[in-house]
Amino acid sequence: MQHRSPAAASASASPGAVAAAAAAMAPGVGGVEPAVALDQVPRWSDPDQRFHSPSSPTAAGSEAPASSFLSFADPLDAAAGGGGHGACRFPVDPEVNSRIYLWRGHPWNLEVDAVVNSTNESLDEAHSSPGLHAAAGPELAEECATLGGCRTGMAKMTNAYDLPARKVIHTVGPKYAVKYHTAAESALSHCYRSCLELLVENGLESIAMGCIYTEAKNYPREPAAHVAIRTVRRFLEKQKDKITAVVFCTISSTDTEIYKRLLPLYFPRDKQEEEMASLKLPADVGDENGEPIIDERKIRIKTLPAEAANSKYAVPVPADIPLSGSGLTRRRNSKLDSYLDPSFMSIIKDPDLRRKEQWEKSAQAKKGFNFAKLLGFGDLGGPALSAAEEYSLHQRYLAKANSLNLSEIAEMKIIYRGGVDSEGRPIMVVVGAHFLLRCLDLERFILYVIKAGKETASLSEP
Repeated sequence: MQHRSPAAASASASPGAVAAAAAAMAPGVGGVEPAVALDQVPRWSDPDQRFHSPSSPTAAGSEAPASSFLSFADPLDAAAGGGGHGACRFPVDPEVNSRIYLWRGHPWNLEVDAVVNSTNESLDEAHSSPGLHAAAGPELAEECATLGGCRTGMAKMTNAYDLPARKVIHTVGPKYAVKYHTAAESALSHCYRSCLELLVENGLESIAMGCIYTEAKNYPREPAAHVAIRTVRRFLEKQKDKITAVVFCTISSTDTEIYKRLLPLYFPRDKQEEEMASLKLPADVGDENGEPIIDERKIRIKTLPAEAANSKYAVPVPADIPLSGSGLTRRRNSKLDSYLDPSFMSIIKDPDLRRKEQWEKSAQAKKGFNFAKLLGFGDLGGPALSAAEEYSLHQRYLAKANSLNLSEIAEMKIIYRGGVDSEGRPIMVVVGAHFLLRCLDLERFILYVIKAGKETASLSEP
């Protein structure tokens, strides 16, 4: 982490130096050099970053300096009103605060490890952050053309070429519509988190990021800022030892004011700001990653009662139960079987009876239109496949999966291999927060699951 020099610290104490720093925050103003060192960027935890409302007197009894940097109303002024009382969900953390910077200017003018480029799925120059490709040189566009595009909510890294930074992280923001607000919010949060994850994975420590597509894709500025700031806060809470600097870059005075108002809510610098933030934070500040909470996606697990093992339902069961149509045998766990309710087990019908009902459904479906077959899904009402048929179908899908490059599905980090169960069947964990249906090709996803399952089973074999 770079720190301010003593000369810079002493200069910031004078009003003239503060005004000069304020002017330097505006892009293209005050003769700012193309490359700006990190120690020249205002740090959020620095004392001179405290600003006051124009009506609030300073400690010396005079008015606050009239500059664009200090003229915004204090977002934590008690007279401004706010939400209800309660414990602050983002308590004071000086170690996290020391890693946050606010810069009025383009990210690619900064000497940091990585800068973020807001772009589209094709990673083309026309839809990238204005001025980035011109500053980086033509080699950047040439490398982007070799990446095969990027999905919404994801991120990819390239070299920075002529920029002061070492790397450029390209990410694709979501299109915004009110009726798809939750999906857009999840995708935008994933953009910021993907950039930070890519930074850490590559051993980099500092990053500068602008407002990701708040204008080009109609995302409202203030809600987008909430998503950006809270996602960064949650990430730093877990990875602050691996990141030394996150620079929020704003181009317009409107965005600068928004970030000035919202940063104290998520990065309070003292107990007074923490208490006021608890009144002013919105009700929905996301989950532990800063993403919106969707009740329908919650997994609810109910623990077994302590007395279940000695209940009246603990009945003797046969050692093995054959699985119909496959010739396989499932090993029984006597401890688990002691918890099973016979009335629940009776729901499992006789295999012959189930096969008969399936044939009846198939015959009934043939009397009318078979919409499933019409849409290309086959005859869903037909009889169950035999073990040989299932094996043949699986091998055909596996062969197709092995013939395709499914790396973009792997990059979405939806599936994690978790080993095998007691019968040698692969276990895979699906991360619902990463399962963005609008950004996903379901057929390729299924092929990737089949391929990953086979690889998991192969790794577990002695």
